[in-house]
Amino acid sequence: MKDPRSILITGASSGIGAALAVHYARAGVHLFLGGRNQDRLLAVADKCRARGAVVEITLLDVTKREETTAWVQAADDRVPLDLVIANAGVSGGTGGVITGEPAEQTRHIFAVNVDGVLNTIEGVQDRMVVRGRGQLAIMSSLASFAAWPGAPAYSASKAAVRVYGEALHGALKQSGVRVSVICPGFIETPMTAVNGYKMPFMMGPERAAALIAAGLARGAVRVAFPLRTYVFAALPGFLPPAVMVWLLGRMPAKPAQTQG
Repeated sequence: MKDPRSILITGASSGIGAALAVHYARAGVHLFLGGRNQDRLLAVADKCRARGAVVEITLLDVTKREETTAWVQAADDRVPLDLVIANAGVSGGTGGVITGEPAEQTRHIFAVNVDGVLNTIEGVQDRMVVRGRGQLAIMSSLASFAAWPGAPAYSASKAAVRVYGEALHGALKQSGVRVSVICPGFIETPMTAVNGYKMPFMMGPERAAALIAAGLARGAVRVAFPLRTYVFAALPGFLPPAVMVWLLGRMPAKPAQTQG
């Protein structure tokens, strides 16, 4: 959507979510921002209001289905939503231990990264279809293209929402509702700050937000960047599975549970 005026963003208290909120903020825009950190969310809201936007914030745990759906629908009741960005997510990996990820960490990552996306979009999807317009944007990752032994739950959860979002794009296309999936590489956020390894082609959240907004304005099915990281992430999928797992196993593991 080229000129969204009513926008809802989850995970808006930091990182890409915060940068997207500020990017879209201007006079005539109504922002509904959800996040888990009240102080950071208030700071983001202040920046957006300084740019002329009307901003409403709420403390939000996207794993709580009824609460999330109620918030999204209440926002849509106030100002029909043009764009919903299901951005909230958490990261985590094995930390390099041979026993893999703790079971609770695995379930938490899936709860936020997969259930959280569904909880965000399901409350407004049918409403957008009835209106014949609107856009749903789902935050995935370039990690979704790789079976990364160092972050099994993270890469799998991001693969799940990427495939779901791209399939949903096709399912809703004739309704007038666009679905876009966002697949960023390494972005300077609290989530990546804990990674103890080199992250190639890192970019700031402001640049990422600009690229995402441009892709959403085009109605792109997939907004993946930067190109060099995209190519590197996608290539292993063309290899025999045993070779792919061996190759990706040489990459450093993500630290154990971090949230962002």
